[in-house]
Amino acid sequence: MSSKILVIDDDTSFCVMLKTFLQKKGYDVTNAFNAKEAEEAIRNQIFDVVLTDIRLPDSDGIQILKYIKETSFKTQVVLMTGYTDIKTAVSAMKMGAYDYVGKPINPDEILHTIEQALKKRLEKPEQQPVAEKKDKKETSDFAFVKGGSSTSNQLHEYISLVSPTNMSVLIIGDSGTGKEYIAHTIHTQSKRKDKPFIPVDCGAIPKELASSEFFGHIKGSFTGAINDKTGHFEAANGGTLFLDEVGNLSYEVQIQLLRALQERKVKPVGSNHEVKVDIRVIAATNEDLSEAVKRGDFREDLYHRLNEFCIQAPKLSERKQDIMVFAHHFLALANDDLEKNIEGFDDEVIELFMNYDWPGNLREMKNTIKRSVLLTKSNSVPIDVLPQEMRSAIEQENAIPYYSKENEESAIRSALEKAGFNKTKAAKLLNIDRKTLYNKLKLYSIDL
Repeated sequence: MSSKILVIDDDTSFCVMLKTFLQKKGYDVTNAFNAKEAEEAIRNQIFDVVLTDIRLPDSDGIQILKYIKETSFKTQVVLMTGYTDIKTAVSAMKMGAYDYVGKPINPDEILHTIEQALKKRLEKPEQQPVAEKKDKKETSDFAFVKGGSSTSNQLHEYISLVSPTNMSVLIIGDSGTGKEYIAHTIHTQSKRKDKPFIPVDCGAIPKELASSEFFGHIKGSFTGAINDKTGHFEAANGGTLFLDEVGNLSYEVQIQLLRALQERKVKPVGSNHEVKVDIRVIAATNEDLSEAVKRGDFREDLYHRLNEFCIQAPKLSERKQDIMVFAHHFLALANDDLEKNIEGFDDEVIELFMNYDWPGNLREMKNTIKRSVLLTKSNSVPIDVLPQEMRSAIEQENAIPYYSKENEESAIRSALEKAGFNKTKAAKLLNIDRKTLYNKLKLYSIDL
């Protein structure tokens, strides 16, 4: 029997188009163009999935969500939203919505979301507390934050493909792009999810202690070995060993690592007995290891052993469509950690976030938002609590250059108009201090 889907949107053309598309995919689809029609449809039959716009002429998607949760616990609700409503969508997920998708709707994304919602419906108990569904996901460092961009869709498709396998995975990406998050997600979606996930910062291990760190040691095996020590390989037995910044390992340690991966056995320092280990290895690097192989800095055989499947962790600047999705996620984390209840971001902050280059990627965003939440005294994060270097970077991009007397006056007038005749903002746009601006205003007889 076909899964039943209810599509709620006051845009009749969009509704009909989406209905036709989903029917061709084998779904039984009903349309409703307002909340009243939707509630009547929900009273008359049980739907597997409800797709609803957040904004409706006679109500909103939140009220529809509440109504569904009161009448049918098993129905999965997916919200359709624009950027301005993302904050509301995140709140709705805490109330029990399965997910949300951004407009304009991507056909592949909506199909994937429906498929996942139907799987969740089968797992969901008949009566589950409404507020329970997303709390942990929204407040965990490893929360599943799925953006709507094609880059995000491809990333999570690769994660879904490789997770159930036992293949070694190499994750390549700049600092702060969430490589450990990707590795942990692969682990939690694998058959090893109930076993240990052991992250190792390869750049922090001194060469002389590497054998002890990876393979362990027995008491008295060297000066300072006052107790037996379990190495990372044995600690990860049955689970996943995550080697972060694996390119930092010395050539000698690479040889030892390769031998352990090939033989699936380790020998603690000072011991005569080998220990069998069953582990999956996920490695990450911020450099091109193939170039390191060419330079002779990284063993080619180890590179191929680690690189059975490669995932590229995209820069945040390559995921513009997802920026506010992540921003609201980190806002929820910061609120939880700092015991605050900041509701969102001022329009100026959103504009800055969308235009900023985010050189530190997700890590920079997380830290920026946490600091901003701490400093915010109102319900919404204002622009003046953001780091000065971030504001300066945008102001410098938008600055109006003037170098000759011929265009100086017009540049000043243009900056004043752009700044809404705020002298402080105009001075920043012109990259001069206020005193210099006042002198220029007097020179050109510009009265405000």
